[in-house]
Amino acid sequence: MRLNQEMQAQGRWLFRWRSYLPLLFLLLFLPALGTYQPFVSPLVNRAWEAVCLSIGLFGVVIRCLVIGFAPEGTSGRNTKEQLASTLNVKGMYTLVRNPLYLGNFFIGAAPLLLLHTWWLCVIYVLAFILYYERIIITEEAFLSQKFGDDYEQWSLQTPALIPRHFRWQQPDLPFSWKHSLRREYHGVFGLIAIMTILKFVCDFCVQYSIIINPVWTAIFAIGAVFYVFVRCLVKCTSVLHVAGR
Repeated sequence: MRLNQEMQAQGRWLFRWRSYLPLLFLLLFLPALGTYQPFVSPLVNRAWEAVCLSIGLFGVVIRCLVIGFAPEGTSGRNTKEQLASTLNVKGMYTLVRNPLYLGNFFIGAAPLLLLHTWWLCVIYVLAFILYYERIIITEEAFLSQKFGDDYEQWSLQTPALIPRHFRWQQPDLPFSWKHSLRREYHGVFGLIAIMTILKFVCDFCVQYSIIINPVWTAIFAIGAVFYVFVRCLVKCTSVLHVAGR
């Protein structure tokens, strides 16, 4: 089997389990927690925590900009097989070919940066490249086969993950905040929950006592109320349903 075929086979397996495999990376948090040291200044600590949370929310915004414009049958959470009813080349797909994965990068980086551990960030970047490289190779082989020259021309002028330009081509569909909210509310609360738990654990590792941080407690409470409210809307009503999305 050629190397490219091997990478595609690996990519198909990683694609199927891509919602769960990144959780294994949490095991690296254990040694990082043992070496965690806060900044000397409490003000700098609070500022850094705000920066980390903002980085994660920036990743959420990227994903929402993709999902909010996406037509039905594209940019989905399918895991069993590749699906694409149309080729997205506008909106965020004007900047990079894989904007959802770009958003994932920032979301994953946020809790790691909170730990002040440089080697963990280096491992994350390398693991992210190796992990998503194979998934992207598999997806691009599928898209190339299905859309032919249209995909080839678009891919030649659009980078995979790092934008080379910031031109924006307006998508055909209007932005739907309902569709974004319905698809991404799990991720918003998941980010808040992980960072809140990390903050409490980090404080415990330093002071060997349970410290109730009022700011992070409030952030977590707001996130939990948001999650329950949207969950009820999704499960019990059709408020967030958008036809053709």
